[in-house]
Amino acid sequence: MTRQETRGKVKRLQGRVKEAAGIMAGDRKLEREGARQRAAGAVDESLGKARRKVGDLVDGVAKAIKK
Repeated sequence: MTRQETRGKVKRLQGRVKEAAGIMAGDRKLEREGARQRAAGAVDESLGKARRKVGDLVDGVAKAIKK
C-alpha cells in the first residue's frame, strides 16, 4: 500500500466522522465539509492504487525484458 493510498483512507475516514457528526448535530456546514473530505480521500486512495498498479506493471515488464 502506498502513502497516497494510506492518506486517502485516513482522509476518507475523517470525512465520514465529520459528516456523521454534522448529521447528528444538525450542522449542515460540517456535514458538507465531511462529505467533501470523504470524496477527496476516495480520490487520493484511487490514485494511489492506480500508481501502485502501474508500478507493478512496469516492474513486470522490466523482469520480462531481463529474461
